[in-house]
Amino acid sequence: MARGSAGESALHRHLRVLDAFDALRPFLTLGEIAAVADMPPSTAHRIVSELTTEGLLERMPDRTYRLGVRLWEYASRTPGALGLREVARPWLAAAHSRIRQHVQLGVRAGADILFVERMSAPDAVVNATLIGGRIPLHASSSGLVLLAHAPEGVIDQVLAAGMRAYTPRTITTGPALRAALRSIRADGFAVTAGHIHLESRGLAVPVRGPDGTVYAAMGAVIPNDGSSETAVIEILRVAAAGVTRSLRDAYAAGTDADAALHGPRPDAGVSARSWEYIAALDARAR
Repeated sequence: MARGSAGESALHRHLRVLDAFDALRPFLTLGEIAAVADMPPSTAHRIVSELTTEGLLERMPDRTYRLGVRLWEYASRTPGALGLREVARPWLAAAHSRIRQHVQLGVRAGADILFVERMSAPDAVVNATLIGGRIPLHASSSGLVLLAHAPEGVIDQVLAAGMRAYTPRTITTGPALRAALRSIRADGFAVTAGHIHLESRGLAVPVRGPDGTVYAAMGAVIPNDGSSETAVIEILRVAAAGVTRSLRDAYAAGTDADAALHGPRPDAGVSARSWEYIAALDARAR
């Protein structure tokens, strides 16, 4: 039975429809949307029509729907993740050229890690990461790095929600989680061997902003074959330090306080002359 909407805002109902879509379900019929969003078909039909009119959903020739490109436009204006992604991409690519498995960049989104960039090799080991995808903080090396540097309230939130076990090696208890976080703070990196897939091993280091706070985590996923992790961790550390320097350069015209407050701007990967021209075009259009 579809749940009622008493006490639920119109915005929340619209978000439930958008949340019905994911990487495994990119195309949905109206009936499927209603079922996944857990709402009456009539309500789903009205909301889908509104979202389609505004370009947030698109109707396909076979009468299925997909997320609209207007959502991508909004996402492209998000300073915190995309500005960081632009700055970090060259360093991530340099790390990938040496590690030749998976490398990825993630930021904290509540009790999850949200991956904003990923680079992989065709024959790389199994990895559950998708760009724009989330994994609970406790389960991945990158998530644990972010959790280790998060406020205590976030750790309490993770513990209260319960920790999903992906494999027998996933951290699922409070004492084990707190012990792992202490080690990460002391060592400056995280290693999770077989925590999401038994054949895979995650390694991650923090990426710090100009003010020293942890902005993101840079990680690699490599075979869980018992080989030494030292070289991969050092590559990640060098790349993360390069991102920090690039972030500092991106804010050279501002202040560290600005960086701490707002995070990387979306123009961080744009040359100064190009950005000046874009701003001039905008001024003329107003």
